[in-house]
Amino acid sequence: MNQSLSPFSNARFIAIRLVPGEDALLALKRKIEQHSLQAAFIASSVGSLTHVALRFAGQENTFHTTGKFEIVSLIGTLDANGEHLHLSVSDEEGKVLGGHMMPGCTVRTTLELIIGELEKVNFTREPCLLSGYEELIITSR
Repeated sequence: MNQSLSPFSNARFIAIRLVPGEDALLALKRKIEQHSLQAAFIASSVGSLTHVALRFAGQENTFHTTGKFEIVSLIGTLDANGEHLHLSVSDEEGKVLGGHMMPGCTVRTTLELIIGELEKVNFTREPCLLSGYEELIITSR
């Protein structure tokens, strides 16, 4: 089993705001590329969506729904070649949905994000025989 461990690292941060109509995941990927971030993570997020696209645990297909949703939580890691993001949203009745964030999550009013980057490490993803998925590999810069 390949376990990754990194040294202590300082972090730098950028603040971004996504606007109504943007695909949140695609916009995040563009920002990672634009700023050449190699070991990024979501430090803070607040906003809303009109369309939600999630992959639930153990499922292969993406679940889609539309409405007015508040982002309750958006966490995870990103790098130039991939991401692992979990999204939870609440609907107009306060019911919560959550899972892997997929392309198609559309910003409703705003999505305010603080993205951090660890300065001494790189994130990559490689197939893991144990999980069956591409998993995070952490290496020193």
